[in-house]
Amino acid sequence: MPKQYRLLAGKAVLRRAIEQFLNHPGVDQVQVVIGADQVDLYEACVDGLRLRPAVVGGETRQASVLNALRALAAVRPDNVLIHDAARPFVAQDTISQVIGALERHAAVIPVLPVADTLKRAEQDHVTTTLPREGVVQAQTPQGFRFQTILDTHEAARGTGFTDDASIAEAAGVGVATVQGGRMNFKLTTAEDFEMAERMLTPLATGRIGSGYDVHRFCAGDHVWLCGVRVPHDQGLEGHSDADVGLHALTDAILGAAALGDIGQHFPPTEARWKGAPSHLFLAHAAELVRKLGGQIGNVDVTLICERPKVSPHREAMQQRVADILGLGQNRVSVKATTTEGLGFTGRREGIAAHATAMVFLP
Repeated sequence: MPKQYRLLAGKAVLRRAIEQFLNHPGVDQVQVVIGADQVDLYEACVDGLRLRPAVVGGETRQASVLNALRALAAVRPDNVLIHDAARPFVAQDTISQVIGALERHAAVIPVLPVADTLKRAEQDHVTTTLPREGVVQAQTPQGFRFQTILDTHEAARGTGFTDDASIAEAAGVGVATVQGGRMNFKLTTAEDFEMAERMLTPLATGRIGSGYDVHRFCAGDHVWLCGVRVPHDQGLEGHSDADVGLHALTDAILGAAALGDIGQHFPPTEARWKGAPSHLFLAHAAELVRKLGGQIGNVDVTLICERPKVSPHREAMQQRVADILGLGQNRVSVKATTTEGLGFTGRREGIAAHATAMVFLP
């Protein structure tokens, strides 16, 4: 999952960043640049927002920004702000300061003074200490007179610039600064996402739910387990796709939030759920938790069967569940066990699954 589409407290990083600009009175339009393979992710992420049609980016950041600037050429705005999608916590005041400074300057960036001592290191050893006086950390949005940044980007085609202000500097354009914000950090590492989650999570109570499900074998050539199609000499019988793992996990999440069970939300008597993929059920349970202002902490699924073997597909199952729930894979566990030939699973009459989920609700 590209980081800009990962969820933070139930909302995608990109959507959080976009909304900061849509909600600012000084911003008239928002133009988003996306990867060529991200159309579906993007449309789901921005559903309901009023945006210009997305522009497909290039192979480099510079090429991507240039594509967006060209798309805006017909509009010819006075000014343009260029912002990293991975900075979802930009403050309204920061945006205001950049816009205000563009009345006096052709280019403006928010910056933060460097608080730590700077060292140069090679091969895990410090080689020298660098002076930090006058050194600042650049942030976004970086603001520019539109024609100025379009012209300088056109001239910089094919270069390796990773910062729009650097392109302006190289072209001899003076770049002014305004005060940035500590909260306007860029999400890059797993630790960044964990910190962001903690910032957005209200004081909550942890609740544990459990789920259990069984499906008998029938004629077929595959089974669905935890969202993964697993080849097998039989299928599983059920009104939907009979994914016993996702059914148990859906019940665990619903149970943790005291929201009933899967049969209440998706009655097997309704024809519209005939053959339905079970990821719809799991995603629905997760969405109900988010609407309550909660979030899913971690989930654990145990598949009980003699065959098929689960271990070759375990990692794919964990990743699939993580994608459906918007979690990191390290918060999803999928295990398997047998009953040593005992009971209906031991006789290979079907598959059972047990699941638990930790849910945090305000």
